[in-house]
Amino acid sequence: MSKFFFKGRIDKRENYAGGGYETKRTEKPGSEDFPLNISVQTDERRIEIEAILASNSLFANIEVNAEVEENLSELNGMLDTPKTMVVDKTPGRNDPCSCGSGKKYKKCCG
Repeated sequence: MSKFFFKGRIDKRENYAGGGYETKRTEKPGSEDFPLNISVQTDERRIEIEAILASNSLFANIEVNAEVEENLSELNGMLDTPKTMVVDKTPGRNDPCSCGSGKKYKKCCG
């Protein structure tokens, strides 16, 4: 093949080959196979954390040690995931108005 007919790259760009988020991850943090690692200082706090884990159906290895500072970063990361934002669709021109007047949207609020 001559150089006059080929346009483009033979191989993929190395910079962009492995980038991006891994959407099909096999391990899910907080599951039985991959539990969260949490450290607390007292047994009372461990009972509180176990109640939170049970209500959210998560699994964790909880270490009780009074000398170590509490580490709840993995749990907070799992509980504070952003929720999907849902936006109401605006009615079409000839649809009835959403304010309840009975008029068409184009005559009332549009």
